[in-house]
Amino acid sequence: MDHILQTQHLCKSYGKFKALDDLTINVPKGSIYGMVGRNGAGKTTLIRIITGLNNPTSGSYSVMEADYKSPEIYKVRRKVGAVVETPSLHPDMTAKDNLIQQTKTLGISNEKLDDILKMVGLSNTGKKKAKNFSLGMRQRLGIAFSLVGDPDFLILDEPINGLDPQGIMEVREMLIDLNKNKGITILISSHILDELSRLATHYGFIEKGRVIKEMSAEELEQVSRKAVHINVNDTNILADVLQGMGAEFRIYSPNEADIFTPVQVTPLVLALNEKNCFVNTMTERSESLESYFMGLVGGVRNV
Repeated sequence: MDHILQTQHLCKSYGKFKALDDLTINVPKGSIYGMVGRNGAGKTTLIRIITGLNNPTSGSYSVMEADYKSPEIYKVRRKVGAVVETPSLHPDMTAKDNLIQQTKTLGISNEKLDDILKMVGLSNTGKKKAKNFSLGMRQRLGIAFSLVGDPDFLILDEPINGLDPQGIMEVREMLIDLNKNKGITILISSHILDELSRLATHYGFIEKGRVIKEMSAEELEQVSRKAVHINVNDTNILADVLQGMGAEFRIYSPNEADIFTPVQVTPLVLALNEKNCFVNTMTERSESLESYFMGLVGGVRNV
């Protein structure tokens, strides 16, 4: 398999703190690779390193087979677009003028700025200034910045953070289009795991500066267990009852849990009723991306 990004034992330390600790990652060419990790796991640190904003303390990485220490990396980075953290826009400029300024900053020419604006859904903004854009429009303009160099590899750090459902859907559809119809490989970091599961073809699970698991979406589907998702008024009582039944379960909140062991519904409901715990809903579902990740890192109760 061809890889557009590979890291080998990458480390980044700030004093005694290890932001990245022996991190190895492999991003297949043509994929939408979702980085899954809690805040502080090292996702943004990794993105800043592979975009050249920071240097690793040790280890190595290559982008499009160019080692980061080789002169070739400067040429390769011209084919990499990135949005790292909050995109810096010129508030008193229109969307197109912002893109023109971006091409000047990069020292490149691009005759397809109108096409890029159409691609990101900003072709009808006219003379509207960026300071009057909605958050979703600003996010899309930030992604447009990353496209002016006609990249083969797009790196996005939390591109849907703070968006409303409509904005999330629009960005999702745009990224899928860029991947499928433009052939752009995308590395995306997001803490909105339900949304990430709708577009990623591959995953890297990161915890405490390390990649603890890599897998394709198909592999995730194969290992995801079937569960009964239950909503009750008190999951502490639910946990006591399920433990007494020898069931395997996972608690997510004071009201929600997944039960992985087949249990008889009537005895469960009766046992809960005796302890004044009432079932609101029960539905069958496959284990979610969030559930799988939390099972890996042990972030919720898992019996």
